[in-house]
Amino acid sequence: MSGGWYGIIRRRTAHNDGYIADSVTRRQRVAVPVESSLAHAASQTRTFVLVHGAWHGGWCWRRVADRLAAKGHYVVAPTLSGVGERSHLPPGPIDLSTQIDDVVGEIKWKDLDGIVLVGHSYGGMVITGVAEQLRNRISAIVYLDAFLPADGQSLFDITHTKPPASLAIPPHPASYFYVNATDSTWVDSKLTPHPTGCFTEKLKVTGAYQSIAKRAYIRAPLFKMPAFDDFLERCRADRSWKTETVTSGHDVMIDQPEVLTASSRSSPETGSGVFLASR
Repeated sequence: MSGGWYGIIRRRTAHNDGYIADSVTRRQRVAVPVESSLAHAASQTRTFVLVHGAWHGGWCWRRVADRLAAKGHYVVAPTLSGVGERSHLPPGPIDLSTQIDDVVGEIKWKDLDGIVLVGHSYGGMVITGVAEQLRNRISAIVYLDAFLPADGQSLFDITHTKPPASLAIPPHPASYFYVNATDSTWVDSKLTPHPTGCFTEKLKVTGAYQSIAKRAYIRAPLFKMPAFDDFLERCRADRSWKTETVTSGHDVMIDQPEVLTASSRSSPETGSGVFLASR
């Protein structure tokens, strides 16, 4: 969603299961500098598609979505098949392709374009698959403490995990993700088993995500995951990527939504709609 040289009225309205705010002239906008951000003050409003990780649901993005909407951005945070409010669906037929199709469907049916596509944790597998199908609709792609698969890899290949016999895998407790003490009980109440097929299916990756102009990897190192450290270093070695570390537990969108969504002074030439402040 573009708005030209516009600023924001901090008013949210429901629209197509997303979040949106109205706009006023650019002169009325005030940008606030911060060190790291998911969406900086830009010359136009943007469309964000936020993809959650394993055992979570769209609920985990609520704080981020509300903050982005207050800045005038349009936000879609779908819940993937088999988890959250869709946990009533039988897990057997659900795999990684199913959940990629969930997000592809959101983008196609809602006519979304020029999107900032964000994937958290397992959601990195999903957004990599989405980019394979819809790269031309994606203006920026963000891996938030997320998996970044190579061609032919499954999540269990990356983590060197032997698949269980069960159709769904119970969630880890919130403490495993280093969720803050205040929200830990709430998060535990929301986590649901995740279909095993999502972790065992190998993904075909041609590298479509690499053709997206703006790419970033954000790491939350308090959560110990060697694979994520490797992904961060790989992206740091490629100057076409932006990288960031956030002092937070794994569920950054719950623990520090204000960090992910804070504004930063920048000009349109630095790349509007990218989540990281220009360096």
